[in-house]
Amino acid sequence: MNKRKNSVFDGILGDNIILSSLMVISPIIICGDSVKNALSLIYAFNSMTFISLIIGSFVPKKIPYTIRIIIYAIISSLVFIPVRWFAVEFYPDSIQRIGIYYPLLAVNSLIVLQSEAKFYRMKKGRMIISLVFYIIGFDLVMLFTGAVREFFAYGTILSKVADINTTVSGLGMPFGGFIFLGLMCGVYRKIRSSVRSTKAESEE
Repeated sequence: MNKRKNSVFDGILGDNIILSSLMVISPIIICGDSVKNALSLIYAFNSMTFISLIIGSFVPKKIPYTIRIIIYAIISSLVFIPVRWFAVEFYPDSIQRIGIYYPLLAVNSLIVLQSEAKFYRMKKGRMIISLVFYIIGFDLVMLFTGAVREFFAYGTILSKVADINTTVSGLGMPFGGFIFLGLMCGVYRKIRSSVRSTKAESEE
C-alpha cells in the first residue's frame, strides 16, 4: 500500500514530468492553447507512452543499452501509426494544428530516457501503477493549461463562447504558453516545497 501511495505522489505531485522535470513541454507550449488540442495531445501521449513502455519492458536486458534504446524508439514509432490513424478520425482539426509535435510524442523522454532509468528497474506491478500516475500527472497539467489558455486567450471553452469581457490574446501564442508554464512551475515548486516541509516537521 505504501508503494502505491509513493507512486501517486511521485507521478502527480512529487515528480510531475512537466512541472518538475520539464519533459514534453514543447507540445504544451506550442499547441496546448485549447481543450480540444489538449485532449488530442492527452490521447496521443497516453496511448503511445503506456503501450510502448509495456511492450518495451519485455526487451531482454542482455541486449546492449544503446541497442535497447533504439528498440524502444522503434517500438514507439510503430505504435504511433495506429494512434495517429485514430487521431485523424476523432481529432481531425487538432491534428492539423499540432503538426510535427504529434510524432514527437512517440519518442518523448518518458519512453526514451525514463524507461531505463526508472520504470524498468521496478517490478511489473509497481511499474504499471507508477506509469499510470505519471501519465495522469501529464494529463492534469495538459488539460488545465489548455482550458485556462483557451478561456483567457479566446474567450471560449470547447469552442463555445464563455462569459468573459476581456481576453489576453497573447496566451494563445507560443510565448504566452511559455510564460504560463513558467508561472505554473513556480507555483508547483512552492507547493511541493511546502508539502515536503510540513511532512518533515510531522515526522520529527
